[in-house]
Amino acid sequence: MPKRALIDHRPYLLLSLLFGITYFFVMDGKVGGAFLALWKGAGVGFLALYAVHRGQGRDGVLISSVLVLCALADVALQFSFLIGGGVFALAHLVAIGLYLSNRRERATASQRTASLALLIMTPLLAGMLTYPLENWFLAVLYALAVGAMACAAWMSRFPRYRVGVGAVLFVASDLVIFAREAGHVSQDLGDWLVWPLYYVGQFLIATGVIQTIRKEAV
Repeated sequence: MPKRALIDHRPYLLLSLLFGITYFFVMDGKVGGAFLALWKGAGVGFLALYAVHRGQGRDGVLISSVLVLCALADVALQFSFLIGGGVFALAHLVAIGLYLSNRRERATASQRTASLALLIMTPLLAGMLTYPLENWFLAVLYALAVGAMACAAWMSRFPRYRVGVGAVLFVASDLVIFAREAGHVSQDLGDWLVWPLYYVGQFLIATGVIQTIRKEAV
């Protein structure tokens, strides 16, 4: 992202980076309970504040809402996997609305193929990873929502190598979670991969959408 944006709005972006990066080093139990949950939520929470401060119009409200819901989901996940997943699913539905209302006018065949692959392969892989675990079908339903979000993001007019890639990283993070819960990857490897993929994805999405909105408002 442009250096000037980071300098001008460091109370939000730099605090987000601070909590997002440091959470990776405390998530193994050095800090516990509700304080750890708030620490985790602060990473995306400050991205939400950045979006509220910098966003404009309907799209600004939508991306701010997505990030607020994701921050709440991060906190909820520390206490309930199902509640946290439900809040994330709601965030994905709002994000889908944002991206579908900002569809790219023209897309190549390869771009359409990639977006369709995200829509189909995300729930398919989730099912393959989690079956026959209890509630595997809930994982598939959730994966359908996150796959649809990534599909819509990839086909939106927002920067594909910012917002689109960020959405793909979000998908990858969730698939690693499913693989970890099913025992396909070790707990340690899963922990090392999930948060960096997720946080970097959210940072790319937030800054990509907001900077697009700001450029068009000039």
